[in-house]
Amino acid sequence: MGASMFERYGGFAKVSQIVSAFYDRMLDSPVTSPYFQSVDMRRLIDHQTKFISTIMGGPASYSNDMLERVHAHIGVSEAAFDEASSILREALEDFGIEDGDVRYLCEEFASRKRYIVSR
Repeated sequence: MGASMFERYGGFAKVSQIVSAFYDRMLDSPVTSPYFQSVDMRRLIDHQTKFISTIMGGPASYSNDMLERVHAHIGVSEAAFDEASSILREALEDFGIEDGDVRYLCEEFASRKRYIVSR
């Protein structure tokens, strides 16, 4: 069996860099920045690194139930989720993630929308 996407791209160190760049852009966006007013960004980056690592085939494990629980009180809008999806794509591309892998990761992110966006 070949290396996982997580291993091919350099593991937690690389994923953490991508996630840090992702949140720099999220904080610059007028659509998403209000969600992070009083958030411990270091802690959030750690959690998001584990989540992205999970969908890349890494050792971390995040369930859909966990995503739903964590986002239940936040009130994430469709527009904010769509903006986050777009920003994620840009961050992945900027770090040289191959097109097919970017597509896969964005599809995996999008498939969890119902657990993140408020109903």
